Amino acid sequence: MPRFSSADALAIVLQHPIVPVFYHAEAAYATRILQACYAGGLRVFEFTNRGPEALAVFTELAAVVRQQLPELLLGIGTIYTAAQAEEFIAAGADFVVQPVTTADVAAVCQAHELPWLPGALTVNEIYQASQLGASIVKIFPGNLVGPDYIKALRGPMPQVKLMVTGGVEPTQASLGAWFGAGVNVVGMGSQLFKNVDDTAAFTALLRQLLGWARG
Repeated sequence: MPRFSSADALAIVLQHPIVPVFYHAEAAYATRILQACYAGGLRVFEFTNRGPEALAVFTELAAVVRQQLPELLLGIGTIYTAAQAEEFIAAGADFVVQPVTTADVAAVCQAHELPWLPGALTVNEIYQASQLGASIVKIFPGNLVGPDYIKALRGPMPQVKLMVTGGVEPTQASLGAWFGAGVNVVGMGSQLFKNVDDTAAFTALLRQLLGWARG
């Protein structure tokens, strides 16, 4: 059974609408980043399946979450196949993120009652993802379309929950543009982790970003 119902998990994501998108091959370093994000007020974290060590590191992170960070949603990203989804869900994933949309991964998430966040870009792709049961549709890569594209989508698709990944900067201007355009959540990767060695400054930045995102 999942730690959170799908509805409760979705509510947590929408209440904490900044999602770090992170990968590192060393579990100790990844754990430090995870804990710093939690200290900064974030309650959603996407670890990406981008290296041969991903499953082992993710398994250790999931143990840390269960023991120390029970309010945190730990998700797995860069999932392409049902088999990948199954193994990371078995390791403790609270949600699954894809760069693409595949019906077999959707079915796995539905069977486990977990939120599914597929990647899409065109109006047709977004619609198909919604029809397959996406909790949130990930617009990727966001830097290729910009906030004006989100504004345009909101005309025919006012109810679809949208997360943008790619092109989101850790600044008030960038967050204001994306959330002002109508996104519900943003994913932030390498640009977010430029100053992580200064833990106090990093956690302060995260709290500031959350405040800006919430308006």
